[in-house]
Amino acid sequence: MFYVIGLGLCDEKDITVRGLEAVKGCSRVYLEAYTSILMVQKERLEEFYGKQLILADRDMVETESDAILRDAEKDDVALLVVGDPFGATTHTDIILRARSLRIPTRVIHNASIMNAIGACGLQLYNFGQTVSLVFFTDTWKPDSFYDRIKENSDLGMHTLVLLDIKVKEQSEENLARGRKIYEPARYMSIPQAVSQLLEIEDSRKSGILDPDRTLAVAVSRVGGGDGNERIVAGSLAELKATPVDAFGQPLHSLVIVGKRLHHLEAEYAETFAVDAQSWREVARRVYECNFD
Repeated sequence: MFYVIGLGLCDEKDITVRGLEAVKGCSRVYLEAYTSILMVQKERLEEFYGKQLILADRDMVETESDAILRDAEKDDVALLVVGDPFGATTHTDIILRARSLRIPTRVIHNASIMNAIGACGLQLYNFGQTVSLVFFTDTWKPDSFYDRIKENSDLGMHTLVLLDIKVKEQSEENLARGRKIYEPARYMSIPQAVSQLLEIEDSRKSGILDPDRTLAVAVSRVGGGDGNERIVAGSLAELKATPVDAFGQPLHSLVIVGKRLHHLEAEYAETFAVDAQSWREVARRVYECNFD
């Protein structure tokens, strides 16, 4: 059996009972280590699971899946994924490869940012399409995400924006020269994300992202215990001006609030606002929330 097992969002204890039982019965266990990260080191997982974990980077999962799937038709093999297994298309692809090899597969689900984002007070059924925001460079500023945000905005829906992480990435020079030298890990901050969003708004000029009239909610380490979770709400301008440290440790996500904002959503998120009075004023004036 080839298992793809969700680990949840926080630490070694977030795995489900069913997932842990599967891990303990596997001959090899891989830990996918590039689409997201847990809040603890691999060693803590190994101690709790009672298994040695093999780190699986992007190259292994995407181009060397045969190594992961080797003998999985005879033995139990697992790929551990932060969050839920279907949070990234990469994991759908490796399941399809396993099935093409006639290897039985089983998926064990867990919490992911896609449902845990409700912690910010915005109701899940009011969310539209989720988008990813990558690090811009001087020569590469992809903006296709903007079309999805606009479609959500036209429907009044909230947009979950997943911020880029760079783990085990090579510079263009090292990649061109074939040198296995990797850049330090980088995680996009909320102010940088807002700055990039507004940069694209400035070039597109559709008026869906206004620094002072568009509300947003920033989250980090959702589901984290011991006070690790951080939620900060405000206008885009307020979030951009807020010191990076106020948003907590990565990973970060950002929700752009849609015009169908319900007054109960606004009231709940107000508890996390940079300026509660400003939040309420914009919610009432721009989003037409009735707090009475």
